[in-house]
Amino acid sequence: MKTGQALVGGRWRDAAARFPVTDPATGETIAEVADCDGRLTVEAVDAAAAALPAWRAMPAHERAAIMRRAAELLAGRAGAIGAVMTAEQGKPLAEATGEVVAGADHLLWAAEETRRVYGETIPSTSTDTRIWLLPEPVGVVAAITPWNFPVSMITRKLGPALAAGCTVVLKPSELTPLSAVAVAECLTEAGFPPGVFNLVTTARPQEFAEAIMADPRVRKISFTGSTAVGKNLIRQSADDVKRLSVELGGHAPVLVFPDADVAAAAAGVARSKFMNAGQACTSPNRIYVHESVAAEFTDELVKLAEAITVGNGADPGVTMGPLIDDRALAKVRRHIEDALAHGARLATTRREGPGRLHPPTVLTGVTDEMLLCREETFGPVAPVLTFGDGESTEEVVARANATPYGLAAYLWTRDLARVVRVCEDLQFGIVSVNGAPLAPPQGPFGGVKGSGYGREGGHHGVEDFVEYKYVSVGLGR
Repeated sequence: MKTGQALVGGRWRDAAARFPVTDPATGETIAEVADCDGRLTVEAVDAAAAALPAWRAMPAHERAAIMRRAAELLAGRAGAIGAVMTAEQGKPLAEATGEVVAGADHLLWAAEETRRVYGETIPSTSTDTRIWLLPEPVGVVAAITPWNFPVSMITRKLGPALAAGCTVVLKPSELTPLSAVAVAECLTEAGFPPGVFNLVTTARPQEFAEAIMADPRVRKISFTGSTAVGKNLIRQSADDVKRLSVELGGHAPVLVFPDADVAAAAAGVARSKFMNAGQACTSPNRIYVHESVAAEFTDELVKLAEAITVGNGADPGVTMGPLIDDRALAKVRRHIEDALAHGARLATTRREGPGRLHPPTVLTGVTDEMLLCREETFGPVAPVLTFGDGESTEEVVARANATPYGLAAYLWTRDLARVVRVCEDLQFGIVSVNGAPLAPPQGPFGGVKGSGYGREGGHHGVEDFVEYKYVSVGLGR
């Protein structure tokens, strides 16, 4: 693996410096990676801009064929790349391998969409004119991806951008650059022309941001990460009127109504909450359960939480790995302590450590005013709140909506009318009903309000990288 180099213009390049990548489970350094500066970032943009005319002009079926080869290579190396991901990110090997397979599926879906970027012929108001709408790639794209899903987040951005005919400069998180290198190797072997895809690893993200924001050739930025960084990128993009897709923080509510399948609801919440140690923007943060089923639901959730084996993700039998760093661990502890200090109760056994390992934790007696109901925990803490017969459906939905975020929400009920009304009233970009998956490649993934804008997945994801040119043609007499 080219761990010490960046990929610029089809060549693996050395950087003047390197930075260490550590295993969050052990704290040990596992590799040193190219620490690219602003100059190398500009060279990557140079390469992407030079490659753009030929890539956008390449017939769609030829671009699709290259993308399919990349997806096949990625899927074929799922085990090896999953092991890399586990080493640098911490999630269990089975979970990491599954993410690589899902990432390949996102790339494959986008490859299929390459041949379906359609224009339009619009009826004219006169017989001697024609109106056409021509789809065109937006241009050079800067993609910035997070550490929590270091392969699938990359392919969810790369796939639609490449399908639309754009070229890409990718900056992965400095915490998980090795997964990005593994993806880059698959892309180069698949036959992407030099410069179509460029990889810039750096421990100086601000320097990368300054370089791409100052370059007018970068026409779009696709970012997944913290709300604070996303807001800064939005502000900085104004000077050059760059297009953005931003997927920021989340604070997902779960609504469990009295007619729900309680066991299935508890299993679904446990799966969503404790996946990746709760380090997911779609992770449930507030679990509203009707008081008539709250005890049964909590008992089931506690059993599932206690059955999880916490440890080094590389070890056999481990089903939940460590938190990514000490700051993440400190935040989880702070949220739990605040909740307990304000009347919440611990429903699971507290068995922390060693290191960044934190047990799946269920809290009861939680109220909306507690810190973990106002801030995104990003850890394996499941706070259970209740609502009763005296509280209308509209009122509990209002509690769920009482957040600046709007990414994902979960609903458990067998009442079809309630499903329709609650889904319409929830102010979130994605709603899962009775455990339905949130992020298949054919679905448009994205949020509203403070969770950002733009979509990844499906044909909507490709359209985020397309501009439409309106052409009015006079035919004469």
